Order: sequence, then C-alpha cells, then structure tokens
Amino acid sequence: AQAGLGSGHSLAPLCTVCCCGVLNRTLAVAFMVSLAFAIVVGNVVTLTVFVQTRQSRTPQGYLKVSLAIADMMVGVLVVPFSIYTEISLMVTTTPPVWYQGTSTSPANSSSRGGLVSPWQPCMLIGPVFAGCTFVSISTIFLMTLERSVAILWPLQKDALVTRRRTLFLILFSWASSFLLALAPLIFSRNFTLEYNECSRMCNYTPLMLGGHLPPDANILLLFPAFDFTLLGGTLAVNIVSFTSIRRYSQKRKLLSEGSLSDGGGGGGGCPHRPSFSDIKAAKTIGILTFAFTASFTPIAVFVLGNVVGYTWCNFSFFAFWILTGNSCCNVIIYSVRDHRFRKGVTLLFQRDQSPPHGEKN
Repeated sequence: AQAGLGSGHSLAPLCTVCCCGVLNRTLAVAFMVSLAFAIVVGNVVTLTVFVQTRQSRTPQGYLKVSLAIADMMVGVLVVPFSIYTEISLMVTTTPPVWYQGTSTSPANSSSRGGLVSPWQPCMLIGPVFAGCTFVSISTIFLMTLERSVAILWPLQKDALVTRRRTLFLILFSWASSFLLALAPLIFSRNFTLEYNECSRMCNYTPLMLGGHLPPDANILLLFPAFDFTLLGGTLAVNIVSFTSIRRYSQKRKLLSEGSLSDGGGGGGGCPHRPSFSDIKAAKTIGILTFAFTASFTPIAVFVLGNVVGYTWCNFSFFAFWILTGNSCCNVIIYSVRDHRFRKGVTLLFQRDQSPPHGEKN
C-alpha cells in the first residue's frame, strides 16, 4: 500500500466485504441515505424544540443546541458528500480527483507538500467531520461540568454558570476544535485529504516519502489524545457527581427511615441537596458520554494502527460510520430520558393541527 502511494498509482481494492462490487456500493449508499435522513430530521426537531421552548433557554439548553448543530453538520455535509462520491464511482469509470491515490500522485502534489492543487472538496469535508467530532466531545464535557456544578454547589449554580460564560465557552470550543482539525495541514506539509475507498470518507493521508511514512505522521495522534483527554475528564467529573448523588440518596433513605438526626444543619444533613431534575440531567449526560465513548473508541484504535503502518480496510469502514451514526443518537437519548423534550416534541407536532373547538380555546 505504501509503495502504491509512493509511486502515485491508485491502490487496488484492499477490502472484501464492504467496499467492493456494485451490490455492496448500492447497499452502502442506501445505508448512507437513511443515516443522513435520520441525522438531519432528528437534529432539526431537537433544534426546533429547544429554540421554541422558553424553558430550554438555559446554559444547558445552549449546550444542547451546540451539540445538535455539530451533529446536523455531519448529516448535511459529510454524509451527502460520501453519497455523491459513491454514486459517481458507480456511474463513471474515471474516479474523481479527490479519490484515494489520485491527489497523492506527483502530478497533483504541490511543491509545498501537504496542500494539493487543484483544490478539491475533501479539503473542506475532512476538517468539518473532524471538527464536529471535537465539538461534540468538548460540548459533552461542558455539559458534564455544568451539571456537576448544579449538583455539588446548587446554591451557587446561577452565579457560576451564566448564559454569557456558557456562550463564550461554546464559541471557544468551536474555534479550538476546528483549529485542531486543521492542525495536520497547518503545522505539516506532508498531509493531504482524499476520499478513502475503505472508510468511504475524506481522510487525512500522509504523503509518502520514498515509500515511507513522513517523520511527522504521528501528528495525527493529536486527535485521539484530545478526545480521550476530554473523555477522561468527563468520566472523572461524572464519578464525582454520581458519588455526591449516591451520598444524597443514602441520606434521604435514612431520613425516610428516621435513622438520621436533624442536627447536621437544616434539612436533615442535606442543606444543599440537588434537585431531582439536576440528578436526572446528570444521568442523561452520563449516558451521552458512554454512547460517544463507545462510538469513538474504534476510530482511535484505527488511527493508532494507521500511524504505525497498518491498513485495516473493513474495520475502518465500520469505525468511521459507527462514529457518524452517533450523530443521530443524542435525539434518541433525549426522547427516552428528558420528559421536557418529549413534551416539546408533542407540542411541536400538535401546533400544526388546529383543535376542533379552536374558537373556544
């Protein structure tokens, strides 16, 4: 594979299950269309509910809107581009300029290295997918911090977590996430982006130097390092929050049994107890964290293997599309866990239906 890239020739198909043949491409396109529809519709509903529901205009609501926008960008830009490329490969015999092996040939590589000429769409789609992934995990981390403040310091919550601070952190997370997504192109001249025939997405590709990986190929390790750092921080904050919830639940149980005296400060030793909605929201964010971790771990394994020279074609397809499928999971989790969201969806669809006695109402 490295020799093929170094000589500028398009690689022969490396996969046997999910990438080769008209039938497999057709099934893949059908899957991509269904996934794009689910991502867009689900997140449009999410955005509409949070925008039109006055009770959702809180710091937590703004963070959920940020997460929904990042997910919807994947469904609007990333997945449709893969659909377009797959259909193009089925109806034409010449692969597009952004296809694997085409943009890395010496004829198409610029003298500056990682930037290729002419410009091709993967230079936009690849960073968008990476940036939206980083925005998702950073937003989940911020949501976890916001809920931990509500649980650990409920009386100081309104003073510590304000709308202005939340909006600033959201803007900072978007800027830093997309800067990190562009880091391989900004800080190295040995990378380009091309449509990978295995993952069926625009991926970062090192430009081979004499058939070998460039010395700065490990810059791609910034991606899993960033995500696992935030996921580790999210896990630690969740542990602290759930430990506090467990202590509060035990105190409440002892109070109900009459085994705890009232001498520990007003409220039976629980003077600053968190509300039920805060506890349930913390559990919901814990589920979001688990879902994102499960969907991102295969990508991290693939990147680590890719940096050391392994090419896992079939595995890369499942890894990238499992992560993409996470973009439609959040609305499902909200629907199951958040009764306010369910009520907002119900009101949203009932608003289009005029009641039979509208005049009286």
